[in-house]
Amino acid sequence: MSAWLPTAPCTPQLCAPRADALRRGVFAASARLLAGLVAVIVGILLVPPVALLGAGRRDRLTRGWTRTVIRAFGLRIRTDGAPPAPMSDTQVSTGLLPDTPGGVLVVANHISWLDIPLVATLFPGRVLAKSDIRSWPVLGTVAARGGTLFVERDRLRALPDTVRDVSDALRAGSRVIVFPEGSTWCGRDQGRFTAAMFQAALDAGVPVRPVRIGYRPLGPAAFVGDDPLAVSLWRIVLARGLTAEIEVLPLIPAARHTDRRSLARAAQTAVASDSANRPASSVHQWVNSIPAPASSVRTRS
Repeated sequence: MSAWLPTAPCTPQLCAPRADALRRGVFAASARLLAGLVAVIVGILLVPPVALLGAGRRDRLTRGWTRTVIRAFGLRIRTDGAPPAPMSDTQVSTGLLPDTPGGVLVVANHISWLDIPLVATLFPGRVLAKSDIRSWPVLGTVAARGGTLFVERDRLRALPDTVRDVSDALRAGSRVIVFPEGSTWCGRDQGRFTAAMFQAALDAGVPVRPVRIGYRPLGPAAFVGDDPLAVSLWRIVLARGLTAEIEVLPLIPAARHTDRRSLARAAQTAVASDSANRPASSVHQWVNSIPAPASSVRTRS
């Protein structure tokens, strides 16, 4: 692995301890798992006909589908700070929020694979994902057809091309979703926001929309370390009373910042502003960019 890529010290053993008091029974968990998988499969099967619809209907269906997927897996959804009024068809067709004059870069902290559908419940858009996903059976094709932007994380020389692709999408009026920590963290701590994709917002002259993601109780939803997807799925459906939280924070106009690092710091400060209310942890440290140990993982999205 490249030493320049951000990594996290989180592991399933430290971040997702077993909590029998909050566990569903095996039958109930199995039912949740089946319901969630069915919801995902139905969405995949509907991709071709939905792609033929107008942008407004397509976005509304995406919001409804992602919300259904999350709830099917047994999670409640709590939102805070969402836009007070639904978007018009014109705003939807360009991927805009009511208060945005053009495209918008949506950035969020990264805890779980659930973050992607969670953000899409409010902000359907083009997700920046690692290039490996493009080769995944079925899901890779679906992601590509859905407008996913891919980044080759192991090739630093490819980064300028990715920044240019994101900037072009933003100029075209699209909403682009990025998880700039570059690695999933457990939610007790966060990683530093890498600055590269904030350059795309500066180049396109669009604002940044910070979004704060959390899960209560902490732990079961975290997708960290060498955690296989099947294990993560089973841990989630076993957890009773799990709530996914998403808080929409005020826009940050790109024009207020002269460079990408300043803009990245402003977004990270906004997302991490409630860190004082989080439980203290003795097993985590703030890690910005270190050679990846066996227990760390790069962004799965």
